[in-house]
Amino acid sequence: MQQTNSFKGIAMLLLCAFIWGTAFVAQSVGADLLGPFSFNGIRSFLGAFFLVPCIAVIDKLSGKPLTFWGTDNDHKRGDLITGGICCGVLLTVASTLQQAGIAYTSAGKAGFITALYIVIIPILGLLVKKHVTLMQWAAVAVAAVGMYFICINEGFSINKGDLIILGCAVVFAVHIMAIERFTQLVDPVRMSAIQFFVCGCLSLPVIVWAEQPTLAAITAAWLPLAHAGIMSCGIAYTLQIAGQKYVNVILASILLSLESIFSVLAGWALLGETLTLREIGGCALVFIAILLAQMPERK
Repeated sequence: MQQTNSFKGIAMLLLCAFIWGTAFVAQSVGADLLGPFSFNGIRSFLGAFFLVPCIAVIDKLSGKPLTFWGTDNDHKRGDLITGGICCGVLLTVASTLQQAGIAYTSAGKAGFITALYIVIIPILGLLVKKHVTLMQWAAVAVAAVGMYFICINEGFSINKGDLIILGCAVVFAVHIMAIERFTQLVDPVRMSAIQFFVCGCLSLPVIVWAEQPTLAAITAAWLPLAHAGIMSCGIAYTLQIAGQKYVNVILASILLSLESIFSVLAGWALLGETLTLREIGGCALVFIAILLAQMPERK
């Protein structure tokens, strides 16, 4: 039974990584049709509205009362709202940077650069006095070399989009650390629904007064929006939560980091994107760094 559950968890996390990886293609197509705030705002509302019935189904299956807050404890409710708002603000900044940057670079490169959050987290951990292993420092060094090959050309110039995506990876690292903090206190799926709703609301003013997308543009982008909103935000996040119940955190992180590989394959298969040998070598080094960053410290 335990082996069956482990296989189930691995399958869920692999599907999650596949959805996240192919979402870079949806975002790349969406960037040609909508502004970054319009795309992320609409996809966030779609993700939030999709998760609400998911919460109801999960509660019914577990025999819990059907309430959104899930508890009558005021302290828990306060933590849920605080966590949802904090994570929603960080998600808004990170996803907007990602959507803005992907308009200037390929979906495959964006996937690998975004995945650097796994390497950035140990560095940021020093600020809160977390222990950083020797293997994690080695990962930082390897990732730095890989990023040089991916982003810096022979003329020693860096693509604007790559630099924006790197900023996105830093904010995503802070976002993940915030999620780790608050999910110890509240239900993660409920908090995710709140963070997507906050992200959508924060995007609204820019959508209405600055970007002003036309109905024709939104209609033309319905497929990328549906994939990024329902599949990436709603389904993939739920798969991650469910899958990690059956798989240890080290294996789960390695499986989820495969989104960078899927982003390159999806960009090649669906958008005809190609990478130079130099960029492929850089991607390989970044992927090695991602694996090194998740290696347990030898006792």
